[in-house]
Amino acid sequence: MCGIVGHLGPANSVQVVVEGLERLEYRGYDSAGVSYLDQDGALKIVKREGKLDALRAALGPLSAFNAFSCIGHTRWATHGEVSDANSHPHTDGRISVVHNGIIENSEELRASVPGHRFRSGTDSEVFLALVTKEREAGRGLPEAVSASFARLEGNSAFVVLDGGTGDIVSVKRGAPLVCGIHEAGSEALVSSDPYALSHLADKLYFPGDRVVCHLSAKNENLVNFQEFDGQPSSRVLSREPSPAQESTDKGDFEHFMLKEIHEQPGLVRGVPAYYLEGEGLERLEELSSLAPGRVLVAACGTAHYAGMLVAGFLEEFNRIPCVVDLASEFRYRRPVLRADDAALLISQSGETADTLAARALCGDHGLKTICLINVQDSTLHRECDAGLVIRAGIEVGVASTKAFTQQVLVGRLLSLCLSPGWRDAGERAALEGRIRLLAGRIDDLLRRSDEIQAVAAAIHRHVGFFFTGRGRYYPIALEGALKLKEIAYVHAEGYASGELKHGPIALIDDRMVNVAVVGPELRAKTISNIEEIKARGGSIVCLGPRDDPPSRRVADHFLPLDFEGLGELAPLYVNVANQLLAYHIAKNKGTDIDKPRNLAKSVTVE
Repeated sequence: MCGIVGHLGPANSVQVVVEGLERLEYRGYDSAGVSYLDQDGALKIVKREGKLDALRAALGPLSAFNAFSCIGHTRWATHGEVSDANSHPHTDGRISVVHNGIIENSEELRASVPGHRFRSGTDSEVFLALVTKEREAGRGLPEAVSASFARLEGNSAFVVLDGGTGDIVSVKRGAPLVCGIHEAGSEALVSSDPYALSHLADKLYFPGDRVVCHLSAKNENLVNFQEFDGQPSSRVLSREPSPAQESTDKGDFEHFMLKEIHEQPGLVRGVPAYYLEGEGLERLEELSSLAPGRVLVAACGTAHYAGMLVAGFLEEFNRIPCVVDLASEFRYRRPVLRADDAALLISQSGETADTLAARALCGDHGLKTICLINVQDSTLHRECDAGLVIRAGIEVGVASTKAFTQQVLVGRLLSLCLSPGWRDAGERAALEGRIRLLAGRIDDLLRRSDEIQAVAAAIHRHVGFFFTGRGRYYPIALEGALKLKEIAYVHAEGYASGELKHGPIALIDDRMVNVAVVGPELRAKTISNIEEIKARGGSIVCLGPRDDPPSRRVADHFLPLDFEGLGELAPLYVNVANQLLAYHIAKNKGTDIDKPRNLAKSVTVE
């Protein structure tokens, strides 16, 4: 979602902030802006609808700036349309504000400042009005921010630039925020994502909720933390920055998404190397004594579908009952939580608001919480009792590909470490063999991309797509449909094959495509379900066993797959075919594949 970067120090603050925002472009956004103090001490704002290129064009050469304090923002619209006026920062002429999150009681608060002239349709500007009112009453900026933030409902992070002093004040609740310092350069920084600071800061600070962070060149410490009553706060974690994960260029690939699809074989091979032979072994050993009576899995989007597969592993191989929830629904259905439950939270970014809320509920009830996470030192990673990092590297494409594969694989190793087979060298070796076989099969599939490209060219003009699968391939149908709708902007739905006749089949005609996954398991029943679609004129794309005449016969377009020896990992193999199919359909349609409209990489609002 929204990206925030702030900088105070003798370096060119505008250049530092814009370059920091560029590091957050992968998150998705629809406008961008900066506010800074120029060399004459005047507060300036430049903001534009669209991508950072539009902001850069409006700013001109960044090297020409001589600003010592700046805040910047990339916005993903929640309240108010996408426009220059609704872009951040917002200002009253004396302070500027950027915001990540939602003010749930914004309409009520807007009515409490009747004299304020609102210049946008955002909820964010309500906070600016409250701070302005507190400043007019004689409060200093940290105190004004504290008093205003205390009136808000919902999860938010705010960063405020003082146009008089250049000080930067920030505060958050339930939203990501990190501060940093570069001592040698006397620089202080703040951001919504450690990645924006990791190449600059010597030390990172992660403040707790309702801790006011004050960046000031006049103080002995460049960054100061205080509670709302003005007392110094100790509710701050400090960390050395993790080695910066650089977002490299696309190389010979046309899109980051395609590059990330092709990275999967190497990443898959790295999972056993790290978790069964390397430093990750210690993480699994620490969890091997866990004996939950039940596992509650909560996640959103692609991570939710990964959770369905991981829950299948836990039930099949560990006989541990599992409940899989959308994190956005979990706490609102008043779930029954038991003392011997464990919670498994899955998130690529580690900043997903709904997943963090699910973790908080489980933590409040004393449950052991475990996360599958890609971003080390993210909020979810810090707050869970244990964390398994999936080591996918930064994923620039908004539509997740390699992170899904890694989440499921690391989840399979979690299942292994909770089983008696964890102490069985033969069983561990067998699983490692299947993982390495999976990497090889994905390699083979990538070499056959031209076959999938031809199918995509033949079907991309159809108006709707049903992805179907049974058993362990049902989550793959859901994920395949999600990937297609995310990047190609077409209607796509995933169904368990046997459910089509219970309603969705009414939509089938010759304008519809059924992308059908036929695994070795339940093969005959799955083909029977495909026949129901074919009989009603639907076009059939079958991803099925390579030496299976019935699968080939029923298909208008047949993509033969080699399932032999993959066992429970076969869904990940099929999923790569779906990723390539979605990619090539989207390319035929000419959409923005890496940055699909209306989507964000890290969803930090409810």
